[in-house]
Amino acid sequence: MGLLTETLPNLSLARPGLDRHAERRGEPDLVARLLADADTRVLVVRGDKVAVAIPGEGGSHDPALALRPPEESDSAALVLFLGQDGDGTAYLAVAEPAAPDGDADGGPTDGVDQWRSLRQIGADLSDRDATIFATALALSNWHATHTHCPRCGAATEPVQGGWLRRCPQDASEHYPRTDVAVIMSVIDDEDRILLARGAGWGTGRFSVLAGFLEPGESLAAAVAREVHEEVGLVVRDVEYLGDQPWPFPNSIMVGFTTRASSSELRLQESEIAEARWFTRDEYREILAAGQVSASTRLSIARRIIERWLGHDLDEVTPA
Repeated sequence: MGLLTETLPNLSLARPGLDRHAERRGEPDLVARLLADADTRVLVVRGDKVAVAIPGEGGSHDPALALRPPEESDSAALVLFLGQDGDGTAYLAVAEPAAPDGDADGGPTDGVDQWRSLRQIGADLSDRDATIFATALALSNWHATHTHCPRCGAATEPVQGGWLRRCPQDASEHYPRTDVAVIMSVIDDEDRILLARGAGWGTGRFSVLAGFLEPGESLAAAVAREVHEEVGLVVRDVEYLGDQPWPFPNSIMVGFTTRASSSELRLQESEIAEARWFTRDEYREILAAGQVSASTRLSIARRIIERWLGHDLDEVTPA
């Protein structure tokens, strides 16, 4: 698996952004020194949203993160060191609580910038900005849910530029967690794809199967187990396609395609509401008719389906 893969082209969040400069995380007073440098760029993460500069109608630029210089109040918040760009400019994230309900719609901040979630804007950002957003969101999510030591229960303290939490009572160190999930297209001998609707999903929302890696399990074994558990199929020829950070809240999605040994389904009703095999023409027809909804452009699920279909879902003309 190389650093970059073209197996799933244009996969959002999957390409490098900043140089993380992990060796700098242990520098004494790193965050304080960067906050004192007016050249440092700061991304404010407010809950799951950040400020984004969105061009007006007819604008010639793509949306971009609304980065700013450090402010005096930043030192009172959780500050995360994200890395540096090729010019040596350092980037920090400042994690703040979510906005009050009245401001949660992502309205304008100063008439130009608007608050957006990664799901809303990630596919439209540059590789650098999308990676900055994803990294900041994943780290802030981890800090929000790992405030106390799992050994003794004492409140832990962020150190190493936000890449570690240390317990002041027993000196134990706790690192950010990433949960690994496999996500896969299942193809039968007629070259049909299996799409399923999860329990609790709305009508018409179909996607590929996915599930979390279990302890002591290889990725290929997880693919085979999840498919068998959810739809009762035995699979073969598990092929890696690509992977994508998925900070909702702290995952990485590892994409595969696999072949089913039969087409007879046996659904796990607690997980799967319905599942269907689709030919390419059938899928195009019901997508054009609005009978199924496509996954967002941000997701690896969409790219996996497009790989099987042979073209971008945007090329399917509504009926």
